[in-house]
Amino acid sequence: MIALKDIRVEYRTNPIDVGTGTPRFSWKLESDGRGVKQGAYAIELALDKDFSALVWQSGKILSQESHLVRYGGTPPPLLESSKRYFWRVKVWDKQGAESPWSEAFFETTLLGGGEWPAVFISAEDEDAGASSAGTLLRKEFAVSGPLKSARLYASAKGLYRAVVNSRRAGEWALCPGWTEYGERLLFQTYDVTDSVASGTNVLGLTVGPGWYKGDLAGWVGKRNVFGKRTAVIAQLRLEYDDGRVELIPTDSSWQGAPGPVLYSEIYHGETYDARLEQEGWDKTGFSRAGWKPVFIESRDTGILRPQDGPPVKEQEHLKPLSLFTTPQGERVIDFGQNISGWVRFKVQGKAGDRVKLRHAETLDAAGNFYTENLRSAKQTIEYILKGGAPETYAPFFTFQGFRYIAIDEYPGALDMDNFEALAIYSDMRPAGEFSCSYPKLNQFISNVRWSMKDNFVDIPTDCPQRDERLGWTGDAEIFCRTAAYLMETAPFFKKWLRDLGASQFPDGRVPHVVPDVLSTSVAGDKISDAAGSCAWADAAVIIPWTIYTYFGDRELLEEQYPSMKKWVEYIHSVAQDGLLFNTGFHFGDWVALDAKEGSCFGATPNDLTATAFYAYSTSLLAKSASVLGKTEDTARYKKLREDIGEAYRKEFFTPSGRLAARTQTAHVLSLVFDLTPASYKQRTVDTLVALIKEQNNHLSTGFVGTSFVCQVLADNDHLELAYELLLKEDFPSWLYQVTKGATTIWEHWDGIKPDGTMWSPEMNSFNHYAYGAVSDWVFSTIGGLDTDKEHPAFARSILRPCPGGGITWAETKYESVYGFIALRWELRNGGFSLTLTVPPNTEAELTLPRARPGNIGGVDFAPSKGGAVAVLGSGGYSFEYPWEE
Repeated sequence: MIALKDIRVEYRTNPIDVGTGTPRFSWKLESDGRGVKQGAYAIELALDKDFSALVWQSGKILSQESHLVRYGGTPPPLLESSKRYFWRVKVWDKQGAESPWSEAFFETTLLGGGEWPAVFISAEDEDAGASSAGTLLRKEFAVSGPLKSARLYASAKGLYRAVVNSRRAGEWALCPGWTEYGERLLFQTYDVTDSVASGTNVLGLTVGPGWYKGDLAGWVGKRNVFGKRTAVIAQLRLEYDDGRVELIPTDSSWQGAPGPVLYSEIYHGETYDARLEQEGWDKTGFSRAGWKPVFIESRDTGILRPQDGPPVKEQEHLKPLSLFTTPQGERVIDFGQNISGWVRFKVQGKAGDRVKLRHAETLDAAGNFYTENLRSAKQTIEYILKGGAPETYAPFFTFQGFRYIAIDEYPGALDMDNFEALAIYSDMRPAGEFSCSYPKLNQFISNVRWSMKDNFVDIPTDCPQRDERLGWTGDAEIFCRTAAYLMETAPFFKKWLRDLGASQFPDGRVPHVVPDVLSTSVAGDKISDAAGSCAWADAAVIIPWTIYTYFGDRELLEEQYPSMKKWVEYIHSVAQDGLLFNTGFHFGDWVALDAKEGSCFGATPNDLTATAFYAYSTSLLAKSASVLGKTEDTARYKKLREDIGEAYRKEFFTPSGRLAARTQTAHVLSLVFDLTPASYKQRTVDTLVALIKEQNNHLSTGFVGTSFVCQVLADNDHLELAYELLLKEDFPSWLYQVTKGATTIWEHWDGIKPDGTMWSPEMNSFNHYAYGAVSDWVFSTIGGLDTDKEHPAFARSILRPCPGGGITWAETKYESVYGFIALRWELRNGGFSLTLTVPPNTEAELTLPRARPGNIGGVDFAPSKGGAVAVLGSGGYSFEYPWEE
């Protein structure tokens, strides 16, 4: 028996905002048998549920493809905007067994740039650059008959919320998100059919400054980076039962007014005066006294693009753990987890009473509320009551990074039940889970997951709390492989990589942050050199390749290929002889422990780090060219990589094989990027081990070295040393933070020092995921799960658990694009047992550690380094054999 499940379009189930006329279809096979593979599929597309009004039929296609199968044919009709399509798929396995049809639907959104009769409107004057207040905009409209559907398309220069007849449209937050606004402004699509009534209706919009015109990069005082006044664009599409279509666009007939959001800033928080709420403003029959005609801000809709990444939404609700008073007398609530989001609270009092909340990640050594590491960010919420009945509030256009709140003002007695914390992050599907017999390692993985969630709020930020919260390319590049284990990140990174490409300098340099606010003037010009650092700019190459490897998204790779190539060609143009990257500014091995006192720049020479990453990006570019069938580029970049490797050897190795830079990171990069000549390899490995032992078996690496060190050690016969580094609990180590009660990953190994004092508040985030990048090694080596790079997206899994470190069992689960993979091993009573699940339409290469070749569990295993190996088809398996020390 074969069946299908989880059928999706562009990674989503029944979406109503597909932004392409040639979407991609995906499905997963279900079967109880072993070795099941798809032999063929058929897809049908229709305008009705009965599939009588067919638009397209693929016919029976002999193919194993089941992921991101492109709508196409000879050729298919182009899909129309704003239309619902029904689709179904069935498959045949290799033996000819046929599945039933599986059915779903999707809707297209506005697919062309000429479909916007709406214009950008604003309730702010042109000189509103200093204002941080929100505004209200409204329009009454009439519905003249029974409706089939109502769709709202909306976006803003700023942040917005939409309501129809006082009912909020959708559940997304911080819309339209953050992009390179001068090049790409995303619009969202909402189903508001149930909110629209016969007769007169009201469409209302609330707008705030957000990233568009608010404060950014607080340490350099950026403001109005993209513009000086907010604006919004929307059009409501009404489709009647009789086939008529009517559009209600934003235009000069709308009216605007100030709202109760007096102040709202991403970094600083929000002030809301409920006394200024205009009761009924979003309903019919409202008196519009004091409302004024809006301004037409712009008629140019050329920058509008359909939503192309997962939206941000409230994801998890946390109840308070405790309410206490600090030694300094502050009333504090502890929610038990460091998050990104906000607090929703209930309150009752008289008009003019005030609630004031401040947010913080941690307490100081004395147990007092600690906010110095926020720098200029205020993270403060103020709510002024209107009085009377109980009132409920959560912020509109800001978010905070916090575990604790200090309640500076609150009328009446404090009750913890009146407060809850809401964690927000981009709506990504969970992917992987890891657990083992070592509780502190489990907590560490939880901390990594939370730091990812807290910093994947529309873009991959460095931190969610201080006056920064920017899309640092280096952090994202270092972490992208771990992220792919934890969540289905392909749609998330597809959006962000488009902004990376849009912000890339004409010469190929990649900004340090994306969206680029550090080298952008108000006019949009590039005014500084905040771009082109090795490891940071290499995100342009490393992330697309990683996403292709773990999710098989060839289209993403193809779309980003020009950007990837531009970065490598830029390096080639400025490198010495085109080979040694020894020019420009580089962060290098950032915040390494071998840095000079007071510096964040590690001791590894930047020319070595830069050339190593140049070699790595060039190798990935060659592989990408090969996948995309670009034969000339494949040959060119393979040759360039060889030449860079030879130049690296001559520049950084002595003739006797000694690496000139005596740092842990220099040796790690030379090994992990295959830049060490074979004859020098053992010496390089031995020196790395010696350097670690000199630090009493601790790390001295920074951002670029830390993520690879365990992999390098394990790959070079030092597995137990890798385990020792991972499981150490004293400073500096990954688990040191866990012993200090951390619930997220810190920016510094010693954010809180052993004596309880803090690292410098100038740069001391307690929610920075970069050092959590070692988790990909935890999944692939301890958990034993990776993907074969030649068969991406776990079409062929590599299952190779490597027990050690005193861990007696480990379990890894992963929801791949083909289905569920599970692997659990256990050491018990002198034996090793392993159970696993391989999803249909895939296979797995399993290496059993320390096993002898032969038949184990009904499977024939061949000899392999460190054990025995076999290739398995889909299905469930279990193995057990003696564990030989």
